[in-house]
Amino acid sequence: MSEMELYSLWCKNAVDDSDLQNELKSIENDQSAIRDRFYRDLEFGTGGLRGVIGAGTNRLNIYTIRRATQGLANYVKQEYNGGSVAISYDSRIKSDVFAKAAAEVLAANGIKVYIYKELMPTPMLSFAVRKLKCQAGIMVTASHNPAKYNGYKAYGDDGCQITLKGAEIILNEINSLDMFKDVKISDFNTELEKGNIEYISQKVIDAYYDCVLAEGINTDLCASSGLKVVYTPLNGTGNKPVRNILKRIGITDVTLVEEQENPDGNFPTCPYPNPEIREALELGLKKCKEVKPDLLLATDPDCDRVGIAVPDGDDYVLFTGNEVGALLFEYICKQRIAKGTMPENPIVVKTIVTTNIINAIAEEYGVEVIDVLTGFKFIGEQIGFLEEKGEENRYIFGFEESYGYLSGGYVRDKDAVNASMLICEMASYYRTQGISLLQARENLYNKYGVYYHTLHSFTFEGESGMIKMNDIMNQLRQNPPSEVAGYKVLKASDYKLSITKDLTNGTESEITLPKSNVLAFELEDNLKVVVRPSGTEPKIKTYYTAKAPTFDDAKAVESKLAGDFGKFFE
Repeated sequence: MSEMELYSLWCKNAVDDSDLQNELKSIENDQSAIRDRFYRDLEFGTGGLRGVIGAGTNRLNIYTIRRATQGLANYVKQEYNGGSVAISYDSRIKSDVFAKAAAEVLAANGIKVYIYKELMPTPMLSFAVRKLKCQAGIMVTASHNPAKYNGYKAYGDDGCQITLKGAEIILNEINSLDMFKDVKISDFNTELEKGNIEYISQKVIDAYYDCVLAEGINTDLCASSGLKVVYTPLNGTGNKPVRNILKRIGITDVTLVEEQENPDGNFPTCPYPNPEIREALELGLKKCKEVKPDLLLATDPDCDRVGIAVPDGDDYVLFTGNEVGALLFEYICKQRIAKGTMPENPIVVKTIVTTNIINAIAEEYGVEVIDVLTGFKFIGEQIGFLEEKGEENRYIFGFEESYGYLSGGYVRDKDAVNASMLICEMASYYRTQGISLLQARENLYNKYGVYYHTLHSFTFEGESGMIKMNDIMNQLRQNPPSEVAGYKVLKASDYKLSITKDLTNGTESEITLPKSNVLAFELEDNLKVVVRPSGTEPKIKTYYTAKAPTFDDAKAVESKLAGDFGKFFE
């Protein structure tokens, strides 16, 4: 069906949302706008759906949500002969509407729905799936994307984001459905009265808090440490749960960034609500200048990631996700050994683009390192493998460079509530030792060397952008560089073809991880470049690693790498 035919179909049938009708009417004479909305369906993958909110098959709206949920319902009925699904949602525009739309489809298909009464973080969705023994879960969020986006993440019965196999089954179901004819729909309030939809109880929420608190090591030091915190939830879901946990461990000197305290999907003061970037934290940093805290905490809208800034003279410096993860990992190792709570044969799990300083720390403390593909679901999957063997307690930490951390197996996704608690506990502990987090980072680099990592993203919007992204990846795959910025490429790994080529001797070895559209180049002097298309945004992401004796040296090497390799994306 052509874009114009689809447009006419939507004008006739998309009558349940006046916003969509107004949008469709506004573009009736704009061929380009119509094409952009209808040239493809939003792609459903292991990250679920993510797209701009609006009318059309290439937008997120109640119809694309309903169709995806019908596909999920078919999957649950086929794989489990029915069951239940947990739902949560964040502060984004229409998140509550989309969550209820999904609930209505599930209930109409005879599937029990457990839904939070108010917005809740992503990790609390993962927890609810496991606690309530659901067969699947749905989290309505677009994480840290700009306000015009929203998304739909599907979870399996293990509390992890849906597997590659599960996503493929659901996608096939979705593709077989007519958006307006094949989707079953019921009424939310009617199903609520019947008990087919049920609000998740406070007992489940309290049980989650108890599990987070159980991950503490030195929380008894927090109340007397004098730690002073500025916190911003970036207008998202973190406000209540993070403050609840900090209060319960004795961190009471917490100043909120008022403009970003309450849920607001427009994100008026941080158009890109991503704790990885300084612009999102500007108001928090401004508040720090007034309050002079020991720590700035910032959680993203669905509160699964957290960023920090710490004092550096009269200013505040942001730490990277790699730095925070490395500090937390060493702190956990050292303190669990000191307290006699380190398990036998402990394990840390990290993604392939996450800092290799973890390997050096792990060797110091006798911890096994497991590398997985990018995406926290693969970290959660490893916890599940350990659980199947009755060895879940061997897992002591997992993280990815994009500010996602988890120290326990009670959920299977990154958890900024857990991470916020651990960061504050760590800061409190070091404060009682007369050590700032800035000094702790310096001590870490003095001990293991400076590992400097950066992420550069290149955006390619629309249909033409997607074509260009594919061309770039194909070119790099078929003609990998032999050197970058004067440094020889020693190994080239293609995770889609599952092959690593040793360019020094021409030999090949198999990559045993699941296939993924990722390319990695290992260079001389412990340098590395990893390239992958984003699974949720129209971007190609490049990860650079430089190691040197000093920070300035490492930064200079990274600058050369990024400058030269960046030419592929011009």
